[in-house]
Amino acid sequence: MNAAGDYRVAPVDYATDARLVHQVRDVVFVQEQQVPRDLERDAMDPLSYHVLARDASGTPIGTARLTPAHRIGRMAVLAAWRGRGVGDALLGALLDEARQRQWPDVSLHAQVSAEAFYARHGFVPEGERFLEAGIEHQTMRRVVAGAARITRRAEAVAITTAVIAQARRGLVVYSRALDPGLWDAPTVVEGLRRLATRQTGAHVQLLLQDAATPQRALAPLIALGQRLPSVFSFREVQDPVDLPYTAAFVANDDHGYYFRPLGHRFDGEAGLAHAGRARQLREDFSQIWERSRPVSEYRALGL
Repeated sequence: MNAAGDYRVAPVDYATDARLVHQVRDVVFVQEQQVPRDLERDAMDPLSYHVLARDASGTPIGTARLTPAHRIGRMAVLAAWRGRGVGDALLGALLDEARQRQWPDVSLHAQVSAEAFYARHGFVPEGERFLEAGIEHQTMRRVVAGAARITRRAEAVAITTAVIAQARRGLVVYSRALDPGLWDAPTVVEGLRRLATRQTGAHVQLLLQDAATPQRALAPLIALGQRLPSVFSFREVQDPVDLPYTAAFVANDDHGYYFRPLGHRFDGEAGLAHAGRARQLREDFSQIWERSRPVSEYRALGL
């Protein structure tokens, strides 16, 4: 059962429990989304690892599968149960199974409407969008073992969103100038807003090399920081020993980080299960933070 005790997720044997799996999938895909039943069911079903979510009475409310091709799919949750963590639990169960199998990565075809959901779980977009069963999709991939290689803006936004979502209470950000294209991306700003408002004692520290440029550009994080001053703190590097530092990064107080050797580029590495690397970045950040000056001018903008 989940923390509230109202549903549980467990693996099922498709050979004996196919009826329960399709009880959910038929409602979500065939009835709601008008996907033809002969497209919704395929030859991968008998070969795949399936998980099923059931309510307290044992009634199926959600399902998903993991195929031998390392692909997550057929993620479906009944409408009445959406927004209650069932999808997160299903996805988490499949990722746990992929780790048990020591798979290096997993992929999925996300409906575009669900792309932000998968991004919060560390999946980054790959390639162009496409139509599948008449619905627009985006291929996404998550590295299960090792660090993910990030090269494009869409990947950078997705993994940053995931690092923020994984944070328990604390997040540190080292940025040249609140990098346009990343720290002003709507999903990133919304992720920070959710962290700040959902978690008592949340604290986001942002350390900049250039505080004036974001101020002139009216960067959205400055306005967010003004609305939530108890959560957001801004400082600017001033010690000569720190000024030549070229990298940028974000690290949370769990196991997540995204590091870019050149702070003006998106190229870098990231992971959500790397406690040692995240801790090292937080320690490096702390030393520079103590030598830096508070950006008091942000508090005086009056936006």
